[in-house]
Amino acid sequence: MRPKEKSVAGQVCLITGAGSGLGRLFALEFARRRARLVLWDINTQSNEETAGMVRHIYREIAEEAVVAAQKAGHGEEVVPHYNLQVHTYTCDVSKRENVYTTAERVRKEVGEVSVLVNNAGVVSGHHLLECPDELIERTMMVNCHAHFWTTKAFLPKMLELNHGHIVTVASSLGLFSTAGVEDYCASKFGAVGFHESLSHELKAAEKDGIKTTLVCPYLVDTGMFRGCRIRKEIEPFLPPLKPDYCVKQAMRAILTDQPMICTPRLMYMVTFMKSILPFEAVVCMYRFLGADKCMYPFIAQRKQATNNNEAKNGI
Repeated sequence: MRPKEKSVAGQVCLITGAGSGLGRLFALEFARRRARLVLWDINTQSNEETAGMVRHIYREIAEEAVVAAQKAGHGEEVVPHYNLQVHTYTCDVSKRENVYTTAERVRKEVGEVSVLVNNAGVVSGHHLLECPDELIERTMMVNCHAHFWTTKAFLPKMLELNHGHIVTVASSLGLFSTAGVEDYCASKFGAVGFHESLSHELKAAEKDGIKTTLVCPYLVDTGMFRGCRIRKEIEPFLPPLKPDYCVKQAMRAILTDQPMICTPRLMYMVTFMKSILPFEAVVCMYRFLGADKCMYPFIAQRKQATNNNEAKNGI
């Protein structure tokens, strides 16, 4: 039997990287479930666009509630009992002090966070020896270190109340790696390690009211890895995931307190095989799938786009 989904209505849900991609879709899904949204993103404009979409969903929910009340004979003055609000904050999660300062503002202006979705992520798109040091540092800061700062900011109150949920949006590249994106893989491996250790710490402290969910999707068609290709004969069986599908699967896992979700399910098998096979056998499997150099076309596209922009700007 499918487990019953819990309610997040009225709870404060904070999503990092909410201005686009999976973060925006997570915001819309939580809004449909009547959560109070706190949206963080470094891009103020795109973050406000997400907030506008959330407010549209809230208006639809309120209108439906009024219509339902009228049909039940309660009159037109009845409004939903939940306080549907969305709050936006411009925050660079790679900067520790910026995270702590913004977190304090959230506590004062909104309240304590019940659901923390660490979603923000970046990719440099360079081979290791061609990647500037500052881009490597930024990838590690945003994709991994930021999870420490946001968790340290909001976990104390969760521990006090023994209530909350921490979601880590990692990647299948946090479970097994590929060539050409060393910084990204390292940052996602770090995020997975942090999440697993945190989960064990909460279990050891017997804080059973605080749940954790690790989200590890395969390549998602958000444009982040545009150009990435596996072996053409295998592609029909492993196409890039639709963002909507990926988020819906993750939401089901979150709302049923599932500790981990890999999408598609084949990723569980790949992770298991990597754990039991010798390294050379894993290399053969990667080559068969075309996963050993799948990022090379993506990196080539990024390099060409960078060169075109430099030529355009006369650099």
